[in-house]
Amino acid sequence: MDLGHVSAPVRVSSRTGRWILVTTVLGSSMALLDSTVVNVALPRIGHDLNADLAALQWTVNAYLVTLAGLILLGGSLGDRYGRRKIFVLGVVWFAAASLLCGIAPNAHVLIAARALQGIGGALLTPGSLALIQASFHPDDRGRAVGLWSGFGGVGAAVGPFLGGWVVDGPGWRWVFLLNVPVALVCAPLAVRHVPESSDERGHGRFDVLGATLGALALALVTYALIQARGDVVPVALTAAAGIVAAVAFVCVERRVPDPMMPLDVFASRQFSAVNAVTLGVYAAFGGFFFLTALQLQVVSGYSPLRAGTALLPTTVLMLLFSARSGALADRIGPRLPLTVGPLLCAGAMLLMLRVGRDADYLTDVLPALVIMGAGMVTLVAPLTATVLASVDTSRAGLASGINNAAARAAGLIAVAALPLLSGMGPEAYRSADAFDAAFRRAMPICAALLVAAAVLAFATVRRPAPGCPRPQCRTHGAMTAPPLEDGRRGPAPRTR
Repeated sequence: MDLGHVSAPVRVSSRTGRWILVTTVLGSSMALLDSTVVNVALPRIGHDLNADLAALQWTVNAYLVTLAGLILLGGSLGDRYGRRKIFVLGVVWFAAASLLCGIAPNAHVLIAARALQGIGGALLTPGSLALIQASFHPDDRGRAVGLWSGFGGVGAAVGPFLGGWVVDGPGWRWVFLLNVPVALVCAPLAVRHVPESSDERGHGRFDVLGATLGALALALVTYALIQARGDVVPVALTAAAGIVAAVAFVCVERRVPDPMMPLDVFASRQFSAVNAVTLGVYAAFGGFFFLTALQLQVVSGYSPLRAGTALLPTTVLMLLFSARSGALADRIGPRLPLTVGPLLCAGAMLLMLRVGRDADYLTDVLPALVIMGAGMVTLVAPLTATVLASVDTSRAGLASGINNAAARAAGLIAVAALPLLSGMGPEAYRSADAFDAAFRRAMPICAALLVAAAVLAFATVRRPAPGCPRPQCRTHGAMTAPPLEDGRRGPAPRTR
C-alpha cells in the first residue's frame, strides 16, 4: 500500500512508524558514515591515484563545500516540493555520486564526484529529520527523534572501524560503493512507506543566488588556501574573488525577500557569539580528525583498520553520554560546559603530540582520544541547546541549519589552511618524518583555536530564558557538525 496520501499522524509503535524510522536512519547514515570513513581511506587513495596532499584535501573539502553551501536550501526545497520527494532525490543523487567516486580513474574525477555527493547530502540530511517531524504524532515525535538520533549515533560510532575494515579488505573504492546497495533499499522503502508532506506556507522564492554565492565563496577561499604555495598571482586573484563572492552573498541575503540565511537572526548577540564559538571548535575538530587519521597511518604505522578502530572511543563516549551532558547543561546552564569542553579538547590535542613512530595505543593514543571524547561530550549538546535558545521558537530550525552549516564551513577551511600553516608540503604524507614534523606544529594551532573558543564562551554565553526551544536530538555521535534540529514542534504539518 502506498502511504503517500495518508493524512493522520503516525505513531512510533505502528508498522508505518517503524518503516519511517528504518528509512530515515538508512538515508541519514549514508551521509554520516561517508563523512567519517573517508579520512581513514585517504592514504590509500593518495597512493592508488598518485595524488598529492592537495588532492587529498580536496577529496574531503569538495564534499564539504557543496554540503555546507546548500544544506539550508535543501531543507527549503523539501518544505516546498515535498519532503519525501526531495529526500528520495537526495538518496538517489548521493548513490549515483558515490558510484562515480568508486569508479573514479583519477583524483580529478574523484574530487568532482565528491562535490556531487555533497549536493546529495544537502538534500537528504535535513530531509531525514524533517520527515520524522512531519510524519509522527506530536506525542511521539520526541521518542521518534530520539530513536533516529540514537541509531544515527551508532552509525557514526562504527563508521571509522567500518571504513578501516573496508580499506584493508575490498579496498578504498568500496567506502563509496557500499552506498549504492543502501540506496537501493532506502529509496523504495521511502516511496512505499513514508507519507509525503510539505509546508503550506512555503511559497516564496528560493534563494538560489544566495546559495550559489555562498558555495562559490567557500570554494574559492578553499582553493586559495590549498594552492597557496603555487603561483602568487592566480592564488591572490582567487582569494580576492572569494572575498568578493562572500560580500556579494551578504548583500544578496540583505536584499532578497526570502533569504536563505536572514541576517537579522544575528541581531541576537547570544546567537552570534555561539556561532563564533562553533567556528573555532569545529575548525579544530575538522583539522584534528583529518590529520590524526593520516598521522596514525603515515607516522605510527597503523593499518587503516587499526587507525579506524583507534578513533572509536571518541564517538562511543558521545553516543553514551551526550544526553546526560545536555541534561546537566539544562541544570547548570551552558556557560561552564562551553568553557570546560573546548579546554578538555585542547588538552587532548596537546596530548596527541606524544603520538609518533611506533606509538603505543594504550599509553599514547587512547588517553588523548578519551579526553577528546569527554570534551566533545561536554560541549556539543550544550552548544546546540544554546543555539536554539538564542532565537525565537519559530526560527529554531533556521538557527540549527545555520549553525550546522557554519560548523561544516569551519571544518573545510581548517582542512585547507592547517597544512599550509604547519608547513606541510605536497608530498608530506608520503614521508613519516615530514608529516610528523608538520603534525606537531598543527596540533598546537588546533588547541589555540579551542582555547580562544573557550574564552569567548566564558565571556559571552548566558543562561537561556525559561520556555526557550530545547534540542530534541539528545543522543548523537556526529563529529563533523552539531546535530540538525527541525523547527516543527507544534501540530503536525500537512500530509498528503
